Amino acid sequence: MTGVHVAATAVGRFGRRPEPLLELLAEVGERVLESVDPHSVDALIVGNMAASVLGETENLAARVADRLGLAPAMALRVDAASASGAAAFHAGVWALHGGEARRALVVAGEKMTDRPTAEVARLLGHSLADREARVGATMPALAALVTQVYQARHGLDERALDAVSVAARSAACRNPNAQFRTAVSAEEVASSRPIALPLRLLHCSAVSDGAAAAILEPGPGAASVLGLGQGFDTMAVTEREDVTSFRATRLAAQRAYTMAGLTRKSVDFAELHDAFAPFAVIDLEDVGLCGPGEGAGWFANGSTAPDGRCPVNASGGLLGRGHPVGASGLVQIVEVARQLTGDAGPIAIARRPTTGLAQSIGGLGAHNFVTILGKESAQ
Repeated sequence: MTGVHVAATAVGRFGRRPEPLLELLAEVGERVLESVDPHSVDALIVGNMAASVLGETENLAARVADRLGLAPAMALRVDAASASGAAAFHAGVWALHGGEARRALVVAGEKMTDRPTAEVARLLGHSLADREARVGATMPALAALVTQVYQARHGLDERALDAVSVAARSAACRNPNAQFRTAVSAEEVASSRPIALPLRLLHCSAVSDGAAAAILEPGPGAASVLGLGQGFDTMAVTEREDVTSFRATRLAAQRAYTMAGLTRKSVDFAELHDAFAPFAVIDLEDVGLCGPGEGAGWFANGSTAPDGRCPVNASGGLLGRGHPVGASGLVQIVEVARQLTGDAGPIAIARRPTTGLAQSIGGLGAHNFVTILGKESAQ
């Protein structure tokens, strides 16, 4: 795919924020619009999962357009559960690629911390299969089920999961926008409160507020869109042929690689959806960066460190940066773009990359996205 690049980005601080959702989105929107004439933006794509239930806010795209003064640009809201930000980015790319727009603003965000955590968990459970939710399934419970089956098949030691969380929090210490900027030890992870065993508190991403934005323009650039892919699987986790891998990610990755004309060997680094520590291991395998059962070893031996063979989640990922569900998919892509353009600042990886990959999960692996950015000459 050719012809679209990320021209500018903005990321707000993640964590507990006093501002309402509209202000979080406006903050990053205003910052990114400083680099262009706002009147040249003719498409606004807003990614959000749960404004109507968490913030009792409807007609979100129109509210953002009005707040940013973007009339008469076209505007729409995109929802793909916890992959909403990635879906919004893909929609913005297709708007430009199809000639429907000349410049697009993509913003995505979520406001979660002004509700009790138990209530947020219940509301997020609306993205699960009805028949599983009706019997009490939650995101952590199903993630624990996936982890248990993976452990049985591949012999995954819980200490390997602890290492993923330690790495995420270590990376987040360097990210000024991260929710958690204090390192944790493997012992602290292993002794944190049980959530749904084998998952403990520090194996799970936290409720968070935050937003991100990106300007998309036609033409080549250091952060050009090389490949896009999305894939689906059955909503019910218990009805899948294999729960140790997310078929939706494998499909999305295959389609993104095909569109880009690249293979996994061309990927210099990645931002992966680690809402739970074991997901980082599974994601690494599903996008093809290593083989089945090998992901934990990559985290353990330093291959995924900022100076490793394939850095993963140098931003801290969802575990360290925070997981405002509607924003995460877009901020992952923004972090990839910043590494490619040399704007990553204190979280820049050791070697200047030319190609990066972002992977996002919607629901419990039901609707997943893969985005590949890089220099168009890399094709």
